[in-house]
Amino acid sequence: MASFQRITLDPAVMGGKECIRGLRVTVGTVVGLLAAGRSPSEILEAYPYLEQEDIDESLAYAAWRLEEREVSLSAS
Repeated sequence: MASFQRITLDPAVMGGKECIRGLRVTVGTVVGLLAAGRSPSEILEAYPYLEQEDIDESLAYAAWRLEEREVSLSAS
């Protein structure tokens, strides 16, 4: 299992979604902003309490979660 120091899971914060360092910013928010074309510097400007390492670890966490999924592929 991968080790992520900046990703936290707390049922009392954001409904238990993966968050950055216990803040009310989810990994999904960060990855979604990047997917929408926002640059890391734009994200850091919008969320000044985040750090570049938070963005990097959010991407690494998302990639790890995708690799851990098992999906049945149909042969059709």
